[in-house]
Amino acid sequence: MSIPNIDNDIKVSSTDATTIPSHHDIMRVREFLVDLQARICQALEAQERDGCADAHKAATFFPDDWERPEGGGGRSCVLADGEVIEKAGVMFSHIHVQNLPASATARHPDIAGRKAQAMGVSLVVHPKNPNVPTSHANVRLFIAEAEGKDPIWWFGGGFDLTPFYPVLADCIHWHQVCHDLCAPFGDTVYPDFKQWCDEYFHLRHRDEQRGIGGLFYDDVNTESRGWDFETCFKFMQAVGNGYLEGILPIFEQRKNAPYTEAQREFQLYRRGRYVEYNLVYDRGTLFGLQSNGRIESILVSMPPLASWHYRFEPIEGTPEFELTDFYLKPRDWLIL
Repeated sequence: MSIPNIDNDIKVSSTDATTIPSHHDIMRVREFLVDLQARICQALEAQERDGCADAHKAATFFPDDWERPEGGGGRSCVLADGEVIEKAGVMFSHIHVQNLPASATARHPDIAGRKAQAMGVSLVVHPKNPNVPTSHANVRLFIAEAEGKDPIWWFGGGFDLTPFYPVLADCIHWHQVCHDLCAPFGDTVYPDFKQWCDEYFHLRHRDEQRGIGGLFYDDVNTESRGWDFETCFKFMQAVGNGYLEGILPIFEQRKNAPYTEAQREFQLYRRGRYVEYNLVYDRGTLFGLQSNGRIESILVSMPPLASWHYRFEPIEGTPEFELTDFYLKPRDWLIL
């Protein structure tokens, strides 16, 4: 399927090429995002084929093109019931919002009353093997416009890892990728966005981290970081490309590792935490629900199976105990 050309009417003033994005700038971001979605789907399908007994029966992504009545649309790509990947959603969207929801204006009262457009790629991958972590990534651009005024824009995104049976080398590798992609943009970028990730992906009602973190950033623009639009876009590209650099070696090492039914049950139990976080705290989910977003795309991050157990307590000294006792605590993974 081809992605519909849904944004021919974008009008953004361009009085300063370094701080105010032009129509051409926005289209370049869109083109990168469309390509990024395709490359991630291709890479994940390759992992699925490689791990299947019969590669011809490997699960593939189903592309679903959609349009939004208020303006814009996108492509939702979902892979389900694979032998390696139980469920994955890789979503591209470029939407227009006529009335910004409370989740957007509460943090940014200066955009109240403006029209807006938002574009991005968001993904969640739930592997079947408990030895392969769940992973999430998102890169996005937001622009709020009002007649006679300069647009207000920012970039956001990041990626994070949620293991069930962590391997220390994988955690170090993941954060090394984060560090290295941030390095060209300044010495403080990795520590700043790593800390932001630790703080953001925290289940406050359980006082527990969702995973081992990675990178998270929002509201990145000239005002907040001193970066012009082009630099912000280059950082988006580094983060989007960095996700595959981080996750593919982990897939390669862990997807064929043996596991027990008890480990599978623990995986489903921990997936319950993922559901709790996404429905209670995740800004993207709340924005989508409050802006009358496409519900199938918003909730595609949910795992196909999850479970909850009353007062489950892992036995000290077990890998299940080690997960919460050691791994699910913010730490400097690069000095271990």
